[in-house]
Amino acid sequence: MDEQWQRLYSAAKAVLAPRNVSDYIEAGGVAAAIAVPSGAIYVGVCVDTACTLGVCAERNAIFNALTHGENRITRVLAIGADGQAMAPCGACRELMAQLMPGAAKDVQVMMDCQSGRVVTLAQLTPEWWV
Repeated sequence: MDEQWQRLYSAAKAVLAPRNVSDYIEAGGVAAAIAVPSGAIYVGVCVDTACTLGVCAERNAIFNALTHGENRITRVLAIGADGQAMAPCGACRELMAQLMPGAAKDVQVMMDCQSGRVVTLAQLTPEWWV
């Protein structure tokens, strides 16, 4: 992994903290870090709720970036409680594709930190509907 991927991994690992927030909410079992063109890194954790109103770590990180005025992403890395990279779910892929229509080929997604396997959002989301 190059230096930026290592920084993304470290940022995600720093917020990875599985915990029960209440009898109905768990958080932090998955953590994500995203990079934006300026080089800034934004993080987020998953929030799982009994009523399905939770949010994935990747979307939480994207919302964090949007809150800070960013609207483009270049790299995405999510890790599970075991520290291993994981692919974004369909809802996260859809948000990324809608955030940057026509630029899915420019978003890199870490699939395996051990081997350094990276794919593009376009590879994960072929034939997107728009």
